[in-house]
Amino acid sequence: MAALGRLSPGLCRPLLRPGGHRDAAAVGRRGVRALRRSPVRVLRPHEESGAAGGKQPSPQKPPPPPPAVERSSAGPGLWYEKAEPGDRRLGKVVTITKSKKFRDHHGKVLLEGHRLIKDALEAGAVPQTLFFSTVAHLKELPEAKLKQASLVKVKFEDIKSWSDLVTPQGLIGIFSKPDHTKMSYPAAQLTSSLPLLLICDNIRDPGNLGTILRSAAGAGCEKVLLTEGCVDPWEPKVLRAGMGAHFRLPIIANLDWESVPSNLPAGTQVCVADNKDPREAGGTGSAPDSLKAPVKSKPKAAPEHEDEEGEEGVCIPELPAQYYYESWTQTPVAVVIGGETHGLSPDALHLAASTGGKRLVIPVVPGVDSLNSAIAAAIVLFEGKRQLLQRHKQEDERPNHSHLNGSG
Repeated sequence: MAALGRLSPGLCRPLLRPGGHRDAAAVGRRGVRALRRSPVRVLRPHEESGAAGGKQPSPQKPPPPPPAVERSSAGPGLWYEKAEPGDRRLGKVVTITKSKKFRDHHGKVLLEGHRLIKDALEAGAVPQTLFFSTVAHLKELPEAKLKQASLVKVKFEDIKSWSDLVTPQGLIGIFSKPDHTKMSYPAAQLTSSLPLLLICDNIRDPGNLGTILRSAAGAGCEKVLLTEGCVDPWEPKVLRAGMGAHFRLPIIANLDWESVPSNLPAGTQVCVADNKDPREAGGTGSAPDSLKAPVKSKPKAAPEHEDEEGEEGVCIPELPAQYYYESWTQTPVAVVIGGETHGLSPDALHLAASTGGKRLVIPVVPGVDSLNSAIAAAIVLFEGKRQLLQRHKQEDERPNHSHLNGSG
């Protein structure tokens, strides 16, 4: 029975009768049965103290191995993971990247659809995760660029449930927020670029801003500046309406008016687009030399901007006014487009006045409300493009005429 001294204290705990007396016979029988069931464990010297004190260290269980991830090949050096049923990564990442706060804090944006993702990859945007429904989607994208990203194959039904598109394409990508200084814009866009810039002033509707960016890319604008108060250009609705314009020309967002001049080429003349017919203000049949600002009423929160001289004594400058189809292009030139709700800000008018800019008037039939800002931007930008191309053509032809005159 000497081995009983080595038993766990739990095995040799004395039994008590109802009266509180120990039953020695019961103790002996319990100990013998315990010996028959399991062998006596031999304690090492460093475990003796624990056993003597009635404590034994519990054996550490190894952590369970991580679940095996099923990976498949989509081409040489291109591997993707198949999402398991119940995988919530897609829904989680789509939800958080739709938040401007998340985009600003973590520097990530969500792109959806083959065209937009391909444009982003070709421009040098950095992909982090691509969710796709069929391997065929990967075959249509630049393979070398895909090796930088984690590729996850999910069911089309999962993408459809989280998609913002009317007709989902089965392809959603999470990218690092693009830096315009590191982008490689298409060669065709660069060769067609003109000394024409666009400044967006309080454009708050996502669809309008996306359409404006698309028009700016189509007209060959050099760059687009977005002032504070504009909607985030990386908002999903802006991206959809932009149709890839984000990856065709530099877009510099969230600028205060003090920093706008430093983002313009030297000698830029700033003009503002307007809908007010000069004849309505001047009362004559021709455009007056100037038209007082602003064209549209300002929000009640800023009464000092409502008149030529507001309650706070802020003076609104006067700008020469002319029709948009008359000559106004200089090299270079920037056009300010104001939002429908608040119109042109005093800051925009002051900047235009400081550069000798003009008010470009788009005449509309009397009684018709002001044009949509996206339509106004397209009208003025493509007219600017026409004038610049005509100017360049005349400059190219001038030496030939001189040569002909000299030879005659």
